Amino acid sequence: MMRALALCCAALSLSACGAEPVWAPDEAVQAAHFVAEGPKSITLFTVVNNRSGSGAHSGLLINASERIMFDPAGTWHHPRIPERNDVHFGITDKMVLFYIDYHARETFRVEQQTLFVSPEVAAMVAARAKAYGAVPKAQCANSISTILRGVPGFEGMPATWFPNKLHDAFGALPGVTEKVIRDEDADDNHGVLLVQASNAPN
Repeated sequence: MMRALALCCAALSLSACGAEPVWAPDEAVQAAHFVAEGPKSITLFTVVNNRSGSGAHSGLLINASERIMFDPAGTWHHPRIPERNDVHFGITDKMVLFYIDYHARETFRVEQQTLFVSPEVAAMVAARAKAYGAVPKAQCANSISTILRGVPGFEGMPATWFPNKLHDAFGALPGVTEKVIRDEDADDNHGVLLVQASNAPN
């Protein structure tokens, strides 16, 4: 499986590296526009340390009028995917798999939780993610909980800095489906897989 593996806070976990402000040009964002088939949905990804059980990172896949990935304070990227302050555009099915495979490894698993929502709710979450701005280090869960709270259906979401707490609250919402993805690839193959990912078509 193709995957680019990058450990940010090496002594702690892989996730929350600080994000520099990034603003892809309009033409790149427009060219990457991708509309996914099926109902509108919000998917929370939680990266969990297999050894300690602690949450390492949170990301939000938003399937609205276009499908985007909000990867706050994350290190995931693809050279063909434009980004604006932690919002990645052009999230095809292949890019979703790449995102999951980037994070899943022998020491981390990815827990995926999906909730189908109305087009209006999906549009509201997407707008809030796009407006949030670049997320500082270690604030992935906090930024996502802030975006979701106040959106119809998510009013009870807590304000939290902890990916596992966000995961548990999201999982308690009516209608959420869950999936756990594991990968036994080693943690030390970043260089080779980054080249593979960079050469892969969208």
